[in-house]
Amino acid sequence: MALSSRVVFFATSMVLLSSIALATDHIVGDDNGWTVDFNYTQWTQDKVFRVGDNLVFNYDNSKHNVFKVNGTLFQNCSFPAENEALSTGNDIIPLKTEGRKWYVCGKGNHCAARQMKFVITVLPEAAPAPSPPPSSAAHFVVSSMFGVVVAATVAIALIFA
Repeated sequence: MALSSRVVFFATSMVLLSSIALATDHIVGDDNGWTVDFNYTQWTQDKVFRVGDNLVFNYDNSKHNVFKVNGTLFQNCSFPAENEALSTGNDIIPLKTEGRKWYVCGKGNHCAARQMKFVITVLPEAAPAPSPPPSSAAHFVVSSMFGVVVAATVAIALIFA
């Protein structure tokens, strides 16, 4: 009987842990939010975006908005019609398809002169993460060690339960 309860515990734990890892809410700009003069290119560099994740834009809607644009509009800091802008100040964009995605602010010169734009590549749900850049090797080691610690903890719990 004890063995079957351990198996159920282990199976339940794995399902719960895998569901947590399936989707990520990426807060654009982290604590800075969606604002002017922030390096969004650098912000995207250590992140992996997958189908099923969400982009969360937090900003002052009297000063900013969000447009999802194509590559040409992105390069030119051009925008679709104003009624296509997201403008609640707390916009969530689900990443439903893989590929390149471009986002800009359409207010004033925020895109062209104030760096309020970024591009990401969305990977399929099950795609392996790209290799981390050399500057984030320490983060990669810590993340890997966390996985080992979680696995060891579950194994020990199963043995002594």
